[in-house]
Amino acid sequence: MGTEAHTPNRLRVAVAAPLSEANRARIRELEPRVDLALDHDLLPPMRWPADFAGDPSWRRTPGQQRAYEAAIDSADALYGIPDVDPAALARAVRSNDRLRWVHTMAAGGGGQVQAAGLTAGELERVVFTTSAGVHGGPLAEFAVFGVLAGAKSLPRLNRQQRDREWSGRWTMKQLVDQTVLVLGLGGIGRVVARKLHALGVTVVGVSRRQVAVEGVARVVHPDRLTEVAPDVDAVVNTLPGTAATGHLLGRRVFDALRPGATLVNVGRGSVVDEAALIDALESGQIGFAALDVFETEPLPVDSPLWTHGNVLVSPHTAALDVAEDRRIAELFAANATRLLDGGSLLNRVNTLEFY
Repeated sequence: MGTEAHTPNRLRVAVAAPLSEANRARIRELEPRVDLALDHDLLPPMRWPADFAGDPSWRRTPGQQRAYEAAIDSADALYGIPDVDPAALARAVRSNDRLRWVHTMAAGGGGQVQAAGLTAGELERVVFTTSAGVHGGPLAEFAVFGVLAGAKSLPRLNRQQRDREWSGRWTMKQLVDQTVLVLGLGGIGRVVARKLHALGVTVVGVSRRQVAVEGVARVVHPDRLTEVAPDVDAVVNTLPGTAATGHLLGRRVFDALRPGATLVNVGRGSVVDEAALIDALESGQIGFAALDVFETEPLPVDSPLWTHGNVLVSPHTAALDVAEDRRIAELFAANATRLLDGGSLLNRVNTLEFY
């Protein structure tokens, strides 16, 4: 990472997360006024696409750490939270008065910003943005997969195949007859709604604001969840983890659903009360759950969710695809243009609720 001086009408960016040469070139192509300070030797090797934390066994030498922090402390903006570590983010903000913007790699980067414990003045001085929206397509496909798996009796099919049981026939549910509740109508929820609607599903959206969204038949406030739950065949959560969304899906909502309903979680694990979910699975109130996120990650080895026959456990991998890094780089370039031109940034973190 170099130490070029600040130039007006240009943006010096310290690359604090792994960035390929191809995506580095893509950012420069889209916004030539960006100067990227990048030294691959100071960044951990990625184990898979979008592995921005990198290999956990990798360590910098003391000299490399000083060089890494020096580059961060001379930048106008950061591509990524340093080492995906809230404490390192706090250090960067407090050591660099010229820092104007930090882009987080995660869609839920607001939680990392909150964990940094920054003061109100620091939160006002630096703009924080997330990568929300770049994961919409992959997560929506997983959501559709989960709804389909519930409708088509995937747990029963798996059990019978394992036991070599050729049973009598049974009727499977049809998506065109189903109503699905989609919690959150942001970048992920809108794509989920559009894809489900294309398959004939009646989609009810949940949002604190009355918004018009393609494919959504109606929108209800989160306070009305138990009112609409009796008409719902499946629930897809796309909400972020905030104080307002914690355990929003709990015993009251589960008890109100149609018996045998499907639950899909591609938002944040904290939205679902897992103890209540396990009870609902045992009673049959929830017939199938496809879960990509959990209250505690990695999912503890003693969690009953691992072995429950009506649960599909995905290790927070549904968002990952080979194009994720490129889409994040393109989003960053778009926001760099907005910043340089005095515009408002996309996906700006709400520093009151941190989403």
